[in-house]
Amino acid sequence: MLRLGNILLWMAAAIILCQARPNVKLNSQSSSGLRSDCAANVMRLSLDKALAVGNQLEVEAINGTKHILLTPSMAAQCGYSMESDPWGNTRIYTSLMGCFVDNKDDTVPETRVFSVFLGTFLHDVELRNITFSTGVLTVEESNAKGFTVQEHSLANGSKSFSLQVPFDADVVLKHNPERLVTSYFLPLIFGLIVLPEETPFALPVDLQASLQDVVLPIMAGTCDQNQFYISVKFGSHGSNFKAIVGPRELTAEMAEDYNFYENGTHLSLILPYTAKDAVFELLTAESVKSRIDLLLLDRANDWVLADLYLACYFPLKATECHPNGTMTAVAVKVESTRNLKPSQLTLKDQSCTPQFSDDRVAYFSFSVDTCGTTRTFFDNYMMYENEICLSYNNAKGAANTSPVDPDYRQTISCFYVVNETQTVAFSAKPRTYEPAAEIGTGQLMVQMRLSQDPSYELFYQAEDYPVVKYLQQPLYFEVELMHSTDPHLELIAENCWATLYEDRTSLPSWDIIVDSCENRNDSYATIFHPVVSDSRVLVPSHIKRFSVKMFTFTKDDEVLKDQIYVHCDAVICDTSSQADGSCRGQCVHPPGQSYSRPAGVKKERRSTDSTRQRQISSGAIILSNL
Repeated sequence: MLRLGNILLWMAAAIILCQARPNVKLNSQSSSGLRSDCAANVMRLSLDKALAVGNQLEVEAINGTKHILLTPSMAAQCGYSMESDPWGNTRIYTSLMGCFVDNKDDTVPETRVFSVFLGTFLHDVELRNITFSTGVLTVEESNAKGFTVQEHSLANGSKSFSLQVPFDADVVLKHNPERLVTSYFLPLIFGLIVLPEETPFALPVDLQASLQDVVLPIMAGTCDQNQFYISVKFGSHGSNFKAIVGPRELTAEMAEDYNFYENGTHLSLILPYTAKDAVFELLTAESVKSRIDLLLLDRANDWVLADLYLACYFPLKATECHPNGTMTAVAVKVESTRNLKPSQLTLKDQSCTPQFSDDRVAYFSFSVDTCGTTRTFFDNYMMYENEICLSYNNAKGAANTSPVDPDYRQTISCFYVVNETQTVAFSAKPRTYEPAAEIGTGQLMVQMRLSQDPSYELFYQAEDYPVVKYLQQPLYFEVELMHSTDPHLELIAENCWATLYEDRTSLPSWDIIVDSCENRNDSYATIFHPVVSDSRVLVPSHIKRFSVKMFTFTKDDEVLKDQIYVHCDAVICDTSSQADGSCRGQCVHPPGQSYSRPAGVKKERRSTDSTRQRQISSGAIILSNL
């Protein structure tokens, strides 16, 4: 644990001595009006206005036995600063690397006192005793009870006295709830002796401080392995404030993403550690440190009502080693490298770029024998090591970043055992019978789709119909056997035709495919397109593709209607069975057999097993008038 250096606060001779404890819970609250927290590399002391009792603060740092006044120039050199809010609360900031900061592995109890200025007297005055509300105490007795009397010699030879009083002393507290004012009273009588005459005299004093009560919001936060949990207890402002999450003001859209909840007295937020408004502070081998900043601002003046800097470590493997000899690594953009573009990161071999990247993360995956990876042997292990870095000049000679930016280097390594013996036992049990599949039945589905272009990669969906096409513009159709991987099955587009209406039996109609071949009576004959295996097509025989040119039905040179529907009868046949005469392939007939139908002859369905025949239709295709 870290112990931060003592800071001595003078309130016109009123002193508060603070010892900050380690930052276990950020922004920890204290009922005494004094609290400490750490935000990144800065420690902050927050003093409630009640401790200042309306006086100007001066700050002194303790360096051993010396008290050093932190003047503006000294504070700038040593990493100290101080600010006050409109309600009289004071915040003092100390860099953990500043002057007079003592980092040790121990803790010191917290001490809180306030000091009363007794007055300035001639050099020949001695303070003998003090009368409190509970009785008269000598200076020695006061010191024994924790009431420390300090004597200060001034430049003109006179003296001043101050009394440090613990906050748990006999202080009378009066509270007026109607006016929201708190008053503090401390009745004192100082017994003084004038030397050398030793003439006694008494000085009665009633110390009083009245403070207007302003209850500010209180924020707290915790983390689990994936998320930040933030809660805010409203103060006297209620919910009348602006919430700034990271760099952005909280909006309704952000609130929905961050699980915002409010019940009139409290609000809560739940944010993932990868939220856009969080920042990464540090990446380790097993975790990433992420921080979220939350400010509550007064709507009228943008005064800071409360703030929270919540930082936690979240599980994240920066490097993973796989048994197949590949490595994966993650690099993140931390707060100290604001200008870093993860996409510009490379391995030692600058041609090895991220497999994936965005504005915060770069992900690498590579084989251990590539990308400049080095190999080292020691003991019974073999280590592969590489480095994620940002080169100031990439392979093309273009500068990625300025040399003044922080250098980014992240070492990644994997360890493999060189010699290892494993024993695996197994036994075999003979089968008493050979397994056989039972004959079953099922329903195979066929679909027909209209492709947007000859590549047959993008298809019109149901919501896209009716589809608009120009006259003689090609229509690319695909008929597919669904949910089957049997290579012995083949789909044949047996008959296809177009109608004016959705009813497949309606007239007029025009043949597109007749007995699995193009209609030779059509001056714009149907074209069949080959189908080959690719990432989508596993069994080419399950798919048939053909195209026709867009047309419409006319009578006496008048367009009957500017739309058509295309229908097909498809047959599923078994190529492994020679008895299945329907499985000759698309547009394959015995020699000498004609496959064209005389003009005007009505289509008739081939006598085929109905269990293997499917009827499919397209949606409406409209002729464009442009």
